[in-house]
Amino acid sequence: MGKVKVRTLGVENEEAQKNEQKKKKEEKKLAKVAGKGGERVVVVGATEEDLAKTEQKAEPQAEEKKTKKEKFQRAKHIRSKSYTGLVAMVDKSKTYSLSEALELLEKMQRKSFDETVELHINTSDPKVSGQTSLPHGTGKKIRVAIATDELLAEIEKGKISFDILLADPQMMPKLAKVAKVLGPRGLMPNPKNGTITQNPEEAAKKYEGGLVFFKTESKAPIIHLSVGKISFGKDKLTENIKTLFDAIKKENIQKAVLKSTMSPAIKLVVDKS
Repeated sequence: MGKVKVRTLGVENEEAQKNEQKKKKEEKKLAKVAGKGGERVVVVGATEEDLAKTEQKAEPQAEEKKTKKEKFQRAKHIRSKSYTGLVAMVDKSKTYSLSEALELLEKMQRKSFDETVELHINTSDPKVSGQTSLPHGTGKKIRVAIATDELLAEIEKGKISFDILLADPQMMPKLAKVAKVLGPRGLMPNPKNGTITQNPEEAAKKYEGGLVFFKTESKAPIIHLSVGKISFGKDKLTENIKTLFDAIKKENIQKAVLKSTMSPAIKLVVDKS
């Protein structure tokens, strides 16, 4: 017999099928990585068209955020026309005498309400404190209470109807029960500010008559005080302010600023003689 030629049929088809299966497996792997849940992925990576769409979506968001920020910044510095007019009345490069400052303050007042006059003092000593009685008071009604068992019961219920609490030393152990309520509000009696006293009735009269305490802030050598109302007039306000200057001591004062509730600040000349 002669040689028999054996021809293998379908080998090429088998290789093509293997390649096709291999390709499908790779596509499935890529789909899983992309989080497509087995969905067939034809194009790997982002096309130029996809990138363009992404940029179009991102640009408005960035522009919106920027616009909000700009709006916030503009709103922060906007002042009313009336306030701008008041600012123009004050020469920022000048320090005014007390008489000049009070006259200017009266000219800047609005008729809607009786504004409080404020004195802000920068001190050379970071620990300045004390007390004094203003000749004409602050214009604010001070609610003074004396610690009793009845008042203690009200405090425990969360009822606080006073601005200053006075107590004799014998009452302090009982007040320790409500220290967490009074302490954060600055109402806990303290010997340093004279609210713990053997004669609280007499101390109450002083407070109601215009006794004020002053103290520099814990983080800055600044004292903020209310010295009366615009309705007091120039003479009464002058007496109150001079009384405070004497109590704080002029050598401790670096600079002082006078203003009312709604007015800009007026720098004062402090006569240290």
